[in-house]
Amino acid sequence: MKPVTVSIDVPRTPEQVYDFLDVMAHHERFTDHYLTDWRYSGPGRGVGACATVTAALGGVRTDVTIEVVEAEAPRRIVERNVSAGGRRLAHGIYTIEPSRTGGSRVSFTYGWTRAPLADRLLAPVARATMRRANRTVMRRLAAELARDGSAAGS
Repeated sequence: MKPVTVSIDVPRTPEQVYDFLDVMAHHERFTDHYLTDWRYSGPGRGVGACATVTAALGGVRTDVTIEVVEAEAPRRIVERNVSAGGRRLAHGIYTIEPSRTGGSRVSFTYGWTRAPLADRLLAPVARATMRRANRTVMRRLAAELARDGSAAGS
């Protein structure tokens, strides 16, 4: 299945955005519209930070384990996602670049490495659902980062 990428400009430097995204617990703030029941393990930030969440998309609920597998400050964070009893393997990649306006351009790419047959048969629907959910994620991330400045450093 082809990956889905969404992007947004935010009023923070790449370093501030990276510092915020590097903390796994911060992700709950901007993804809790479809990822709930967050359970954390491993370090709080960086490679090895891990959370198991319940994802509710398209009328389906499933547990997903999200683990940071690569981190290149201040420009990139790669997460591995495992769900559907291991039948679905995906990756989420945050890319952070300086924007022309002095803030940052944050992109998130969700790509499937392995997907159950039903996902593959419904690929256009699955991709559209992920794109819609992740556009909301990006808007909510931008709102978090636009707050009084404590969001970027806390």
